[in-house]
Amino acid sequence: MKSIKKRLVGAFILVILITILIFEVLLIGLLRQYYYNNAQELLTNQIEISSDFYSRYFSNTSLEDNILDNVDVFWNQTDNQVQILDLYGNVLMDSIGVIHEDIIITSDVEKALQGKNGTWTGKVTYDDYSVMAVAYPLKSEGEIVGVIRFITSLEQIDKSITNISIIFIIIGLGVMIIATIVSYIISNTIVSPIKEVTKIAEKMAKGNFKIRGSKKYDDEIGKLSTTLNYMAEEIIKKEELKNDFISSVSHELRTPLTSIKGWAATLNTDHIYDKETMKDGLTIIENETQRLTTMVEELLDFSKFISGKTTLIRQNTDIREILDYIKIHMQSRAQRENLLFRVNSEENLSEVYIDRDKIKQVLINIVDNSFRFTKAGGKVVIDARVQDKYLIIEIEDNGYGIDEDDLPKIKEKFYKGKTAKSKTGLGLAISDEIIKAHNGELSIESKLGEGTKVIIKIPINYKVDIENE
Repeated sequence: MKSIKKRLVGAFILVILITILIFEVLLIGLLRQYYYNNAQELLTNQIEISSDFYSRYFSNTSLEDNILDNVDVFWNQTDNQVQILDLYGNVLMDSIGVIHEDIIITSDVEKALQGKNGTWTGKVTYDDYSVMAVAYPLKSEGEIVGVIRFITSLEQIDKSITNISIIFIIIGLGVMIIATIVSYIISNTIVSPIKEVTKIAEKMAKGNFKIRGSKKYDDEIGKLSTTLNYMAEEIIKKEELKNDFISSVSHELRTPLTSIKGWAATLNTDHIYDKETMKDGLTIIENETQRLTTMVEELLDFSKFISGKTTLIRQNTDIREILDYIKIHMQSRAQRENLLFRVNSEENLSEVYIDRDKIKQVLINIVDNSFRFTKAGGKVVIDARVQDKYLIIEIEDNGYGIDEDDLPKIKEKFYKGKTAKSKTGLGLAISDEIIKAHNGELSIESKLGEGTKVIIKIPINYKVDIENE
């Protein structure tokens, strides 16, 4: 399997190689252009002087006569090859004695015949190397009478360009070697933390959540390492909560089961003739069975919410009807436990698009918690109002309150806090899921020894929002 290090080093080298190649091609191209331009400029200066000299002092004689009588005048200005051509491209003179059977019609000659300076680079039959030719018109009394042509071999120029290009290539190879080494070092700084995080993740996958990674760099990999450490801590916490939950549920189940089994065994004997005793036993069995049923239903409800199998049955609901139901349902218990229980609501409460039964379940669960954690003589108050298109329901008590350390975790599943009055630790978790399903929010404010306030916030126009979507 190809490692990340190899891919990183390969990518670095590829980028650097392409960059160096582009840079080398540009440099060599510019170098060639520089040398060729210098050669062209030198030839142009020389040929302009020769042409001007001819026009001033020899233009009163025909071109052919000047070639015969004053041939030296044409190459006094240069050490390069000199050619004189007539208006048809025929070579009248060549300073190195080359015989040209064909006419010359290269681009430089064509431009010279048009009265312009022309340059041509290419191969010739009498030289193994490319040549550069500069052509210029010869004039007599303002009329073009021929073409003078200076030609130089590009052998030395091409050799100089080749030598310098080799130096550039050697430098490029050196840069590539250095870049490869640097790329390997850089890739190590990236791959090493990834390898470490991978090893830690593999150990965590095998169940070792006590191992921790070190954050070497403050980057994405460092953030990943921190996230893995946080994940491991959360898994450990959740595992501890799960174990505590299993232990608690086992204890909660054992107590009613023990009572049911004990009374069932007692009632199954032939020695009970007291109807009152039989009635008490059956009442206890009924109450404990109901207790078990409530616990199982709570577990099933939470399981459905977590798995996403619960479907809310929403309908437009007058929230005062639910509040009246809660008041009637919980008032008798409040009297038994010597608690002041009040339900207050505004007169202009709007209808809300909710699942009635689920909202009842939430309110009963929260009020039940308030009753259990409030001493006799205390009070539990429900206030309902409309605020900024939201239905706000507050359940406030002056009971024991919640410890500051427990408050952030109180809605987590299986979390029971430090009091023996907690049940399965699922009530608030289920309530929170129900309110979230209504696109609402459940928050808790509390101070130890002063009391607790649970705030439920549900949008009134939730049905309209859904339809508009």
